[in-house]
Amino acid sequence: MEKKFFDKIIHGGDYNPDQWINTPEIWDEDMRLMNLAHVNSATISIFSWSLLEPEEGVYNFGWLDEIMDKLHANGKEVILATPSGARPPWLAQKYPEVLRVEENGIRNEFGVRHNHCLTSPVYREKVRNINRMLAERYKNHPALKMWHISNEYCGECHCELCQQAFRDWVKEYYHNDIEELNEKWWNGFWSHRMNDWSQINSPKNRGENHVSAMKLCWNRFVSDSHISFYENEIEPLREITPDIPITTNFMRMYDGIDYQKFAKKMDLVSWDNYPAWDKGRNEEEALAVAFVHDAFRSMKDGQPFFMMESTPSLVNWHDVNKLPKPGMQELSSIQSVAHGADSVQYFQWRKSKGGHEKYHGAVVDHVGHENTRVFRDVARLGEVLEKLSGVVGKESNSKVAVVYDWENSWAVKHFCGFNNINRNYLGECIKWYAPFRKRGISVDVIPMDADFSKYNTVIAPFLYMLKDGTGERIKTYVENGGNFVATYLTGFVDKNDMCYLGGFPGDGLMDVFGVWCEETDSLPEGMKNTASFSGKDYDVVHICDIIHSKGAEILGEYKRDFYAGMPAVTENSFGKGKAYYAAFRNDGDFTDDFCKMLIEKNSIAPDCGITADDGIEIRKRGNHIFIMNFSDSAKKIALDKEYTNVVSGEKISGETVIESCKYIIVTD
Repeated sequence: MEKKFFDKIIHGGDYNPDQWINTPEIWDEDMRLMNLAHVNSATISIFSWSLLEPEEGVYNFGWLDEIMDKLHANGKEVILATPSGARPPWLAQKYPEVLRVEENGIRNEFGVRHNHCLTSPVYREKVRNINRMLAERYKNHPALKMWHISNEYCGECHCELCQQAFRDWVKEYYHNDIEELNEKWWNGFWSHRMNDWSQINSPKNRGENHVSAMKLCWNRFVSDSHISFYENEIEPLREITPDIPITTNFMRMYDGIDYQKFAKKMDLVSWDNYPAWDKGRNEEEALAVAFVHDAFRSMKDGQPFFMMESTPSLVNWHDVNKLPKPGMQELSSIQSVAHGADSVQYFQWRKSKGGHEKYHGAVVDHVGHENTRVFRDVARLGEVLEKLSGVVGKESNSKVAVVYDWENSWAVKHFCGFNNINRNYLGECIKWYAPFRKRGISVDVIPMDADFSKYNTVIAPFLYMLKDGTGERIKTYVENGGNFVATYLTGFVDKNDMCYLGGFPGDGLMDVFGVWCEETDSLPEGMKNTASFSGKDYDVVHICDIIHSKGAEILGEYKRDFYAGMPAVTENSFGKGKAYYAAFRNDGDFTDDFCKMLIEKNSIAPDCGITADDGIEIRKRGNHIFIMNFSDSAKKIALDKEYTNVVSGEKISGETVIESCKYIIVTD
């Protein structure tokens, strides 16, 4: 399958010529340097509102006209940003309602960025106006290839406008029936029953903050507010430039917005990738980043995504900003392409002279010329990317999926009970993803309401909350021959964080898995139990369900404490498929051994026939195979046939060695 917005890998990044408005000779130098760096794109005008509209209704587009023309004359494509992420001082001064109110009830002063109320009609109007001006002015400019909406949406506002909007949202969610709300929020507890919608406020430390259903609603409302704000932003762009694709940049697995829901409103997904390389855990970091890449690739059914930002050297906002060693930036960028990125872009092109991010990495350092290690690395990567146009638009066809669901992540965070210290929903999902990545098997990362039917195996770690219909969808999937794996604390509550009655897992899943969870034990730090599986013992840490088999085959048992001898791992035949339940958490080899069993039992083949030492990641995209070494030592790989090295053009076969922080890309 293929979905293409460009015919090449986009190589460029955030360019801020407005910061150099008083030294326009730097603009010409930037064009020269971009050509040397094999850069083919620039993302501009992200934080330019105060220069574009220095006074209300007074516009200054001359500098942007010049930059657009210069970029086009030098063969660069433009990703043009809308400037809502940071408003000009005059706007906040004249219309203070646009500034956010914090949870403590105090309105912020002007400053930083994303300090705006998402609900404010004034701010929405001003954003729509400046976006319309941009679209009208540049709709026919040959350099314009994509819209970049705002920048890294985030945060929340507690002003009275947002309070009323939240009440309206809740009223619609509960069908204008306050008794339904009282029931779903279980407001009889602690005498919280409401009789008027005006009694609802956002959750706050100084007010109501113990009703998890209310906090879930607030999460959904804030997420929907961002999506609504985005839709307001793009309205004039859709009208005036209907053929120009639109995106906005996400931030890793930021939990303040349901990215899986947001992605449906975008033409393509993009995200900002800032790993913490070379701090002694590169393999662990590479695994986590691979998971995130696959999560964003999966948001639009395997469609390629954009890596909108990355650093060509270091960042400035980690606690300690270690320089990545030579080759790591290139390897990290290649990993993104291997997992589905059709772009490699940086923040930033040229280091700022001042401001908060003046020490953030850039292609062009403060020294201002091309004779730096980082510039040479970027230019070399640019040459490699020019040889990878064959992967552009190529989509994946994974047979395995791991369920990571934003709403479930909120529910896991909010409930009080069991182990309130060690939960780590994201970490559990990555842990179950890892065995497949290790073996070169492509994995999609999907929400619980995705289409399961196209997968051989679906794994849903810690699926504590079930959205409407999830139980029935799991049942249908397994009945029709699918393999579904669940773990501890599965199916305890519905979308309102209301416990299922009649036993866990709820929503009809006891029959599917053939188990009943009677109790859940929580283990303090340092305390362990033991569980067996396939002739091997594993440590049980932090949390474990005490389950009874209701027809499921017992694959493993607990070995200690009062529940010794009770099931710990089960397999249930249901219809044409299998449902597995792993009732405990293990931070060692269990997930790898269990998934190895699944792979062998279900004949799940790796994406290619190349094998490698541990520490090597192998990823196939189209007919290109990416072999990457994130470990700290040289590793061997065994090629199953003769391939062509895409970068060198040489034929290679047999056994070869990949040095630390290096990669090979081959085609057959």
